Amino acid sequence: MTTKSARTELNAAELAYLHEQNLGRLATVDAKGRPQANPVGYLLRPDSTIDIGGWAMATTKKWRNVAANRYVSLVVDDRPGSDPWVVRGVEIRGTAEQIVGPHDYGEHLSPELIRITPYSIISWGLDG
Repeated sequence: MTTKSARTELNAAELAYLHEQNLGRLATVDAKGRPQANPVGYLLRPDSTIDIGGWAMATTKKWRNVAANRYVSLVVDDRPGSDPWVVRGVEIRGTAEQIVGPHDYGEHLSPELIRITPYSIISWGLDG
C-alpha cells in the first residue's frame, strides 16, 4: 500500500522504518535546473524535519544546489525480500535550508547542515 499526501509529519510506521535505515538519497537541483542525487546519512528531528550532515558540507555540490534552489527530495528505501518481491520506502519532498553553527551530532560532522522541512511525504510497503 502506498501512502501519499500533503502530510508534513511522519507517521509512526514511517518513523520506525527511518530509524531502522541509515542511508538515503538526496536529490537537489542546481541553478541551471539540472538534478543531482547523492547518497547521504540523515538525522531525524522531533518536529519531523530532517538534517543532512557531512564532513565538509559547505564544499559540496548539494550545499551549493540548496543555495540556488531550495526544493529537494529525500528517498530512503530497501528491498527486504525477493520471493515474493518486496520493496518499501519513504520519500520526503520538502524545502531545504542551510544551517550553520554548532550542533550535537558529533565533532566528525562539519558545522554546516541541510535541514529539510517536508511539504509532502510518500511511503510504500511499510504495512508489513
